[in-house]
Amino acid sequence: MSQTVYLSRQGETALIEIDNPPVNALSQSVRAGLLDALKQAEADPSIKVIAVMGRGKVFIAGADIKEFGKPPQPPILPDVIATLEQSTKAVIAVLHGVALGGGLEVALGCHYRVALNDTRLGLPEVKLGLLPGAGGTQRLPRLTGLATAADWITRGKLVDAHTALSAGLIDAISHADSAQEAALAVARQWQEGRIALRKTGALPNPRDDSHIIEHARQQLLDECPELYSPFRILEALEASCILPLAEGLTRERELFFQCMDSPQRAGLIHHFFASKAIGKVPGAEGPSRITSAVVSGEHSVVKALAGQPLVERSESGSPGMKVWLASDDNKIADTPVTVTFLDPDSAQSDAESDFSLLLIPDSQWAELIDHGAQPGVHQALLNLLKSSGLSIIPTKQRSLYRALKDNTKTLESDRTALETAALSSWEGGLCYRGSDIDVLAIETLGYPKHMGGPHYQATLSK
Repeated sequence: MSQTVYLSRQGETALIEIDNPPVNALSQSVRAGLLDALKQAEADPSIKVIAVMGRGKVFIAGADIKEFGKPPQPPILPDVIATLEQSTKAVIAVLHGVALGGGLEVALGCHYRVALNDTRLGLPEVKLGLLPGAGGTQRLPRLTGLATAADWITRGKLVDAHTALSAGLIDAISHADSAQEAALAVARQWQEGRIALRKTGALPNPRDDSHIIEHARQQLLDECPELYSPFRILEALEASCILPLAEGLTRERELFFQCMDSPQRAGLIHHFFASKAIGKVPGAEGPSRITSAVVSGEHSVVKALAGQPLVERSESGSPGMKVWLASDDNKIADTPVTVTFLDPDSAQSDAESDFSLLLIPDSQWAELIDHGAQPGVHQALLNLLKSSGLSIIPTKQRSLYRALKDNTKTLESDRTALETAALSSWEGGLCYRGSDIDVLAIETLGYPKHMGGPHYQATLSK
């Protein structure tokens, strides 16, 4: 048995639990473990009900994104889901936390879906330049209708359990204390004849009433004509209306691989990983421990940090922070680290302080600039400042935002100029990663997300 999937029995119910921290991603070991557990439960004549659930905080958050772009390793997810749907036993999906992407597709392959009250559900693949490739475009509209499915999938919407219930995506909401408790309750209800099961793929094709697909296509042409995957999603949904399930799944898979081959998919996944790395300062092993901080001045960050543990507000002094840290031997340093708050629209010098914080206009983003090569302190300050609600990019020497903006402000939306500025900023050592430039340019300067970022584009051919 796989080390990420566990099979146990409670009377006539088989409990299949996915345990692949932190989010139960559908890695190859999970797929193989699911298939093995299903086959064991199917072969056991004493088992009447199979319940699929996740351990930890979530059901399944989706595919293992680290496998994207690599040759698929068997078993592939569509085959696992087909085995679920074709089972002769009653198959229940018990959802909690999140059921996203391939995780929701697993649930769609089950015969009954119950969700705990806190569950959020969705097929967000479009945000990575993809479409659901394991039946999402074929099974979801059979449950919710075409209009709802088109809206949710083309926009990557996440919905709560009550919205999912109203739309027909799930069959019930459970107020049980655990997924296992909910599973056993639903199993009893089915065995007592109080609920009915259904195989999603056996439901009638959705109908394109009132030209839903054409209306959705026109909306996309108006809002995001440059994007690739939303239009492939509509093609897959069209197939769900006219083709038997098996043929619709084949068409969906063809369109999925077209998206996989798209440069937009590569750019969006680059941005996904870049965004996850943004708050990590390389070289900050064992970051310094903040013992206390004093903030001063009339500034939004001061207001946000006031009242936080270890933070004291001073009514005097220029806008900024003084932060005391403990050294390796836990001795408190006598001299504080200073942080100056910069005005992004002025030429204010930031060389006098250890660090500078620059709030980027019209956004929730900020730069924390290290003037003295102190990665451990940089990380500690980032961690503190995140509590103010800002998204913070760690940079070095001087402002990366200003360097990019100053090089492009007279050229409006000239992407080539921004790409040149990105290379210059990277070569000048203004950031830890080239991908940090990409995140900053996308989030604050309007560079197209599906292109991955100016540094990404400028280095593609190198």
